[in-house]
This record gives sequence, C-alpha cells and structure tokens, in this order.
Amino acid sequence: MTPSRRASVLILLGMVLLALNLRPAAVSVGPVLAEVRDGLGMSGTAAGLLTSLPVLAFACFGALAPAAARVAGVHRVTLVALLTVAAGLLGRALTHSEPVFLLLSMLALGGMAMANVLLPSLVKLHFPDRVGQVTAIYTTALAVGLTCALVLTVPISDTYAGWRSGLGAWAVVALVAAIPWLGLVAHDRALETSPRSVRFGDVARTRIGVAMAFFFGLQSLQAYAVFGWFAQLWRDNGYTAAQAGALLGLVAAVSIPLSLWAPAAVARREDQRWILLAVMSCYPIGYIGLMVSPHDLAILWALLVGVGAVTFPIVLVLIGLRSRTPQGTAALSGFTQSMGYLLAAVGPFGVGLVHDATGGWTWPLVMLAALSVPQILIGLYVARPTYVEDQLRQPA
Repeated sequence: MTPSRRASVLILLGMVLLALNLRPAAVSVGPVLAEVRDGLGMSGTAAGLLTSLPVLAFACFGALAPAAARVAGVHRVTLVALLTVAAGLLGRALTHSEPVFLLLSMLALGGMAMANVLLPSLVKLHFPDRVGQVTAIYTTALAVGLTCALVLTVPISDTYAGWRSGLGAWAVVALVAAIPWLGLVAHDRALETSPRSVRFGDVARTRIGVAMAFFFGLQSLQAYAVFGWFAQLWRDNGYTAAQAGALLGLVAAVSIPLSLWAPAAVARREDQRWILLAVMSCYPIGYIGLMVSPHDLAILWALLVGVGAVTFPIVLVLIGLRSRTPQGTAALSGFTQSMGYLLAAVGPFGVGLVHDATGGWTWPLVMLAALSVPQILIGLYVARPTYVEDQLRQPA
C-alpha cells in the first residue's frame, strides 16, 4: 500500500470513528432521563434544559471550530474535541451534583459540536472528488453510533448497576476513537490556504447561507425533540424503559441503510427537491399517527419519523455541495450549524414546556407537525444548485 493510500485509509478510519461518537453524548440521556432525574433530584425545568443542551452546545461551540482549525490545525482540533467528549462523558457519570452534571454534559457536547462542524470540511479537504460517497460512509457511522446509544444505554445500565454505567460507557468509545487522530496530528493541515478565504460573517451575507441555517435548525429541532422526549412519550403510553429505548433506537436505525443511499443519491443529482420532499413529508405523517395511536401502531410511526430524520445526512452533504472550496465548506458548515442549532434549541425545551403545561403529548406533537411545514419549504429552496462563493461575488 502506497503512503498516500495509507494516509487516505487512516483519515477515513478516523472520520468513521469520530462519527460514531457525535451523538452518544447528546442522546444517551433520553432513554434513562427518568432515572437521571430521580438520581440527581432534577426538576422538570432542568430536564428541559438538559435536553436542550446539545443544540445550545452546537450553537455556542460550533461557530468556533473553523477559526480554531485555521489557528491550530484541523486534525489537532478534532483530537482535542474527542478527548473533551471523553472527559465530559466520564465526569458526568461520576458526579452527584445536578449543576456539575449539566456543566460536564455541556463540556462533552461542546467537543462533539466542534468535531461535528469540522467533518464536512475534512471530507472536502481529503476527498474533494468523493464528497457524496464519503459523506454517506460517515453519516452511516453517525447513525450507527446514534442507534447504539439509544438501544444499549438501558441494557448497560441494567447490567452494571444503574444509569451512571450506561452513560459512562460512551466515554470509553470516545477514547478509542481518538487513537487514529494521534497519528494524524503530526501532519496537520490548516483549512485556510488562500488569501481570500470565506469567513463565518461572509456566509451570513448570502441567501444560501441563511437558508441553510434555517433548514438545518428546523431539522435539528425535530431530531433533538424526538431523541430527547419520545422515549418518555412511549413510556407514558404503556411501554417499559427498555421497550421505549428500543422504539427510539428503531427511529435511529432506519437511517443506517438510508444514510448509505441518500447522500450519494443527492450528490449525483443537480436538483434534490424530490428526494427531500419524500423524506421530509414523513415527519408530519408520523406525528399525526402518534396522536391517533401512540401505542398500538408505535412501530409504524417510529419508522416514518426515522425516515424523516434522514434529512440530517442530506443536509450534511448539501453543505459540501453548496460550496466550492474546503474554506467555503468550513465557513458554511460553521455558520449553518451554529446558527441552526441556536434555532433548534427551541425544540426540546419547547416540547418539555408544552408537555408540562398540557399534561399530555398531543400539543407537543401538533407543534412539531406545524414546524415541519416551513422546514419543507426551505428545504425545497436549498435543494436547488447554487454556491456560497458565487453569491459572495454577486453585487449587493
């Protein structure tokens, strides 16, 4: 194997292991949320904040990732982000303090946020001619990590003396994922290679940048509301904790095969509107079904909501397709994800507030179904081919 071939294999392995760790910190709490609340004496408001921390972390820390990569190197920042994830996950599994648990969760999620923003630019940097294929590989790994965190957290908790073990196990996975990046930091590369690079603020002046931020935000709002609260929804409708976790795992598992197909299919087409419309329409159908029959037809609605969640890997490949350069991809990714996640924070927190106010799940589901409408409309706009660099060159 040639040196360049070995380097490509190493970076791809690093990306896959990194992607496996980009969701456990965010979603592993959902299946054991009731036990965490009991163990820490957590109020309903604090629980709503906890379910909103992932999107807040992405909004706060995601914007820092491109600048940090320019200064320290993209591979070094990725390694530090992974180690931060591991430290936060381990620490929150050990603490008995509610504020410390929230702070350490934010630490882990902050590392996850920075790594998440850098992945599209790493793809553009190392595999510029295979954006669709490589995005399909790492988004599938992301879906596997998401599914495992949702399905395995409860069994690990039951086997090894409680929720602390179930949450702490993911710190070990993050440490393993850091190993390939130890070899990559020695040959680090900065993202900025041209005198006129696209910056975070530049993207804010483009129509596609603003539209991508809203599209990403509305999609993330849906996803984190689902992964933060739907386990509790199914528990309230007669399922055990393990069964509810399995149903939520089914939502995530749907995206494993579809994540292999969707990014590559999107990358092959100039116009992605029909794919996006078919995928996103599954959200409101699933929500309406959950209002009508949340128990008896739970598997069907879980499958449909899972298909809707495949919008996420499509958004990630669109970030690469709506920019021409690694610098443009990094800036568009940082702006899209940080601003988008700021909007998405409304989702899980809002679902918690509406649920507490109404005492049921009908109105939270109505809220999510209504928010899927602007998501579909904006998605149809960003599916049309355009580039952030081209819009920056257009006269104001």
